[in-house]
Amino acid sequence: MEYKFGGSLTNQKTVLGHPSGLFVLFFTEMWERFSYYGMRALLVLFLVASVFDEGWGWDRADALTLYAFYTGLVYVTPIFGGLIADKITGYRKAVVIGALLMTLGHASMALEGLTGTFFYLGLVLLIIGNGMFKPNISSMVGKLYKTEDKEKDAGYTIFYMGINAGAFLGILLCGYIGESVGWHYGFGLAGIFMFVGMLQFYFAQEIFGKIGLSPKGAEDFDDAMEDALEETEDAIEDTIEEAKSSKVVSDRLIVIGVLAFFTIFFWWAFEQAGGSMTIFAADYTDRVLEGDGALIFKIFNTLLTVIPMIIITWVLGMLFKQTYAKFALSNILLGLSFVIIWAIVIWMLYRQFTDPAPEVPASWFGILNSFFIIAFAPIFSKIWESKMNPSGPVKFAIGLILLGIGFGILAFGSMGIPLGAKTASVSMIFLILAYLFHTLGELCVSPVGLSYVSKLSPGKLVGLMFGIWFVANFIANTAAGLTGRYIDPIVEDYGMATFFMIFTIIPIAAGLIMLAISRLLVKMMHGIR
Repeated sequence: MEYKFGGSLTNQKTVLGHPSGLFVLFFTEMWERFSYYGMRALLVLFLVASVFDEGWGWDRADALTLYAFYTGLVYVTPIFGGLIADKITGYRKAVVIGALLMTLGHASMALEGLTGTFFYLGLVLLIIGNGMFKPNISSMVGKLYKTEDKEKDAGYTIFYMGINAGAFLGILLCGYIGESVGWHYGFGLAGIFMFVGMLQFYFAQEIFGKIGLSPKGAEDFDDAMEDALEETEDAIEDTIEEAKSSKVVSDRLIVIGVLAFFTIFFWWAFEQAGGSMTIFAADYTDRVLEGDGALIFKIFNTLLTVIPMIIITWVLGMLFKQTYAKFALSNILLGLSFVIIWAIVIWMLYRQFTDPAPEVPASWFGILNSFFIIAFAPIFSKIWESKMNPSGPVKFAIGLILLGIGFGILAFGSMGIPLGAKTASVSMIFLILAYLFHTLGELCVSPVGLSYVSKLSPGKLVGLMFGIWFVANFIANTAAGLTGRYIDPIVEDYGMATFFMIFTIIPIAAGLIMLAISRLLVKMMHGIR
């Protein structure tokens, strides 16, 4: 009997029309993103918090430098993690190893109160663990489907929703607990759910059948690496020869390079979200609410939290129905994690509703990105499928311009902040609108860029081209933190509005240049749309 989907017989049972194994991966990735974004939301806030507030009392420049190297390196290690999985461990073992390393990393950060060594060790473990986990769980999603049709695209869309659900809950809950209860509790909470995600994946992995198993007859590590490098060198040489003799191949490679170059400008500005924008939320935004404003926030935050939780719990129930008989322990662990999450959500909302003048956590604004993605992704998907669908370079241009407009809104809202001010009370509406425009820009750039790398790359070099794309993200994330570290001297000499105008002018200028060369790039794609 031939199965419709890859994997075991149980995997043929569907949830929302997709194989059950997709939702095992969905929840594993959700908890991983919960832990990553939950920790990221706290990192800079913890470092700059005073010793009196149980932080480390770093100045902003040093905190943003550490943030730069951390967020940059998490885009480098997946290149090696994917290679190790391909040649030695297989995807499944790599996912478990990565999840275990990240669990230990979060646990180590939760012990930062004992010695700072634990904090740095935790960051290193998170960087290495992310490299083993991130590329390989995404690869398993593709292996569930036997064809390259719209069904696979829809599967990746559902998986992307899991990413955003995890980011949303991680920032919301880890951020709230870290800021209102204690930093180490926030770091520890991130680790608990990373551990749960690892266990539910481990005990349900037989649902994938042979998907993600170790390569047969794998050599030792040195031989595997040597073979992989030789294969890559051969592929590069073949592609260079092909590019010399084929204008189509050379033109498409140039387009990938141009898109990778312009994506650096996008993520350089966008990744201010975890750095300078978090500082702006903490120190320059009026987050204390009273009267009607407090009531409106409480109602909005409750709906914003409870509705996604109900939807995700409903999906969990459908997975239970299809897989509990075969993978009871995995389901029980997953169900227990949701009981804990619901308890934390109810406790958080109760505390906020009983507080007559609640203060919005500085980390709370980070959830807006995930919320806006969930809200607007279906609309953008419909536009891309319609006759109004612009070319890839035009989408990039629109994304860069929208990003610049978001920072322009922040610059406008910051005009009243005096030179050198360390605190201010700017309305929250400016940050909310900035996150809206940034997210709209992300929807024009992020999925589009990955799609075009896949379409334009020569068959032998798809993996390498994605590696180059990750390097562009590494450059952007590192540059984002290193640029953000100059927030204090720029604010002191020129003002906060000038600081945000830098991130307004450069992306918009890059977007206009991309718009000007878009027709040339489309021509160089030679029919790829």
